[in-house]
Amino acid sequence: MSTPTIDQAARVFVDPRAYADEPRLHAALTQLRAHRPVSRVDQRPYRPFWAITRHADITAIERDNRLWINAPRPLLAPAYADDMQRSLVDSGMGLRTLIHMDDPQHQKMRAVISEWFRPKAMRSLQERIDELAQRYVEKMAQRGPECDFVQEIAVNYPLYVIMSLLGLPESDFPRMLRLTQELFGGDDEEYRRGLTAEEQLPVLLDFFGYFGALTAARRAQPTHDLASTIANATIDGAPLSDVDTASYYVIIATAGHDTTSAAISGGMRALIEHPDQRGRLRAEPTLMPSAVEEIIRWVTPVKEFMRTATADTQVHGVPIAAGESVYLSYVSANRDESVFAEPFVFDVGRDPNRHLAFGHGVHFCVGAALARMEISSFFHALLPRLEAIELAGEPQLASTTFVGGLKHLPIRYRLRP
Repeated sequence: MSTPTIDQAARVFVDPRAYADEPRLHAALTQLRAHRPVSRVDQRPYRPFWAITRHADITAIERDNRLWINAPRPLLAPAYADDMQRSLVDSGMGLRTLIHMDDPQHQKMRAVISEWFRPKAMRSLQERIDELAQRYVEKMAQRGPECDFVQEIAVNYPLYVIMSLLGLPESDFPRMLRLTQELFGGDDEEYRRGLTAEEQLPVLLDFFGYFGALTAARRAQPTHDLASTIANATIDGAPLSDVDTASYYVIIATAGHDTTSAAISGGMRALIEHPDQRGRLRAEPTLMPSAVEEIIRWVTPVKEFMRTATADTQVHGVPIAAGESVYLSYVSANRDESVFAEPFVFDVGRDPNRHLAFGHGVHFCVGAALARMEISSFFHALLPRLEAIELAGEPQLASTTFVGGLKHLPIRYRLRP
């Protein structure tokens, strides 16, 4: 593939199809890191922004959450979608999740669920997650010798974990999966419900309708689950609004499984395409913690977040005015040659591994420990039984500008009983 020009390279950020074409994407990001690590992008239907591609610049921005705030533009969206979101928020109906908030409100809202994701809570979940991992490896064995690993295994295992934490009935899991794919898959022809913001709005309204009923039920009769914790939470002595409660459920129920699904399926592909690393990990299971970090770096399910400057400043010597927005390219940061030795080599023993797939600073992913545990448990369960595995067709990546990964991974395999 020919090297893109700088202007061509910068356009990958506003092209959802670029994330489904990894050679093109990484060629562009490599070009930008080397020659224009802070690039202005002005392409309709998006408002202008500055794309940040180097690891050091992204971490510096994320550390300074007073200078760089999430509101009013926490992620890349077309101008009409930004306008609709703001209108909905102003009317009391818009999505207001942790990624939309800044301190002190962000810190207070994050504290609502923090106990569920502390090390002690994670240790108590370990046995249950190990059981679920074994269950889905057994499903592979029963489904073999071929399956679409994404659709039959990878989307369902983490979905089951997070839905169980919330205390939702198993009969509702398919609905949550469909709504999540529609919410995050608005740029993908296979997943999206409609082409415009108006056509996609019913997805959000469906979420709000479902979780509004759940909130009422858990307030009337609390149970020992995460849904009850959210429904009955208070901040400064007042209960959460219906919108804030529903928004909390939406981010937990979607990001809580979709990103982990992407990591597991991308990790499976990496282990298939790098049999030496698969053999190394199988022979040295003590490498699993570093292998999990490498899988997460390699896949980087969350492609970006955005921040807006509260004052005139500079990034990498480039002046950025108050009110202008920056796009934090985690995919680029996780291949930064100045941070990672041989960044395009998949290495299950990579150490150190200072990837930014979970973000950095006060907005570091609250569910990171859970995601790591799920990935580790699954491959711990799978690898000892795996006798052979290969691709049975072409992997397909979702078109996206925000969250995503593989949507199809046909594999052929043999597992021992």
